[in-house]
Amino acid sequence: MSILQLLYLASATLFILGIRGLSSPETARKGMNLAAFGMLLAIVGTLFHHEIVTYKWIIAGLILGSAIGVPMSLWIPMTAVPQRTALSHAGGALAACLIGVSEYYRHGISLGTGHMAIIGVEVLLGALTTTGSLMAAAKLQGLLPGRPITYPFQNASTISLLAFLGGFIVYLTAHPGATHLFYILLACSFLFGILLLVPIGAADMPCVITLLNAYAGLTDAAMGFMLANRIQIVTGSLDGSSGLILSILMCRAMNRPFTNILFGAFGKVEEASTEVLESKKKSVKSLTIEEAVNLFNEAKRVIIVPGYGMAAAQAQHAVRDVADKLKALGVAIKYAIHPVAGRMPGHMNVLLAEANVPYPELFDMDDINPEFSEADVALVVGANDVTNPAARHVKSSPIYGMPILDVDKAKKVIVFKRSMAPGFAGIDNDLYLLDHTWMLFGDAKDSFTKLAGALQNVALQK
Repeated sequence: MSILQLLYLASATLFILGIRGLSSPETARKGMNLAAFGMLLAIVGTLFHHEIVTYKWIIAGLILGSAIGVPMSLWIPMTAVPQRTALSHAGGALAACLIGVSEYYRHGISLGTGHMAIIGVEVLLGALTTTGSLMAAAKLQGLLPGRPITYPFQNASTISLLAFLGGFIVYLTAHPGATHLFYILLACSFLFGILLLVPIGAADMPCVITLLNAYAGLTDAAMGFMLANRIQIVTGSLDGSSGLILSILMCRAMNRPFTNILFGAFGKVEEASTEVLESKKKSVKSLTIEEAVNLFNEAKRVIIVPGYGMAAAQAQHAVRDVADKLKALGVAIKYAIHPVAGRMPGHMNVLLAEANVPYPELFDMDDINPEFSEADVALVVGANDVTNPAARHVKSSPIYGMPILDVDKAKKVIVFKRSMAPGFAGIDNDLYLLDHTWMLFGDAKDSFTKLAGALQNVALQK
């Protein structure tokens, strides 16, 4: 075997082991390192390809990519991981799309039927993934409204455009010399990515991110067939299939039809007036930091429930500090992780890992739900829809049937929230009105920092 084949084989093996490692928080870091080393081997192996004429543009690309990637990894905060992930999808998809355009530009009319079909599919997937990922990043960053942006005949126009794009590919397969049609296909594919994402609300981003990952993988696989590159076929297939499976799992976790993620809009956040929000605030029981500390008297089991509010407030380190103070007082701590908490799969795991929260303290929804009834206190940090009991019994609710964390079954519940504004489903949370629930309003990071100080004073007094 040649050096190129050996490196590609080792790379594919490391990718498979890396994906396996990502199945558990305890092995996720190792899995990422294996996958990253596999990618390094794939890049090094490609440098041995016999068709390379000159290395100057390859070296320029490596330098430019490193100049962009290193600052992103160092300066972008962990709370912005979903946006950064979406940008990575956009960059990779754009590169693949441009390679497809280059192949068509080089060969044009001489392309065979099969080769042209592959290029058409690859350009379509690459272009829609590029603009779709940029729209997702803009929604997550707040540059675009997080609510679904809908318009009349939305689904009909989107499906019609997709049908036209498929027709363009079929025609180009038979007439590869129709250059103008190819570039119309390219432009319309970029437009399709925008139309595909803007009607989807930020609440669906965990599913959307995984779907974009699947698209990016399929683009890579198509490029592998186009270039007859085995490692790209392998890696693209792994990426595409794992992303698709994860997207389906995320949809099940939200009780959402998979087709709605493709063409639908989940919740429309309704802007409530100041008077309405104030009236809601008065109907719930609020408490101070000192009163919150008193609720921990004789508490032995505490479950912490993080949500997107923790990410928005960058409160993960303060949450870990409170957990440490409680453990010093003899309290057992566990974290309840909902599959779609945050804006991407594993968002809460990533943030808590950054705060060095021990992996054994993290529990998935199915494992932690039976323990809520035994918990003395449940601390909810900016989690809305994933803790709403309405999902169980209100059939008219947009989240009806969605599996939730059984926070309402805890003996006492303290909710850390900035205001009474609803989550992305646009509905009130029945949890906040229960007799054993108290609201602690304010910035989550600030509130947890004060709570940690108050618990420290309790420990010193003992």
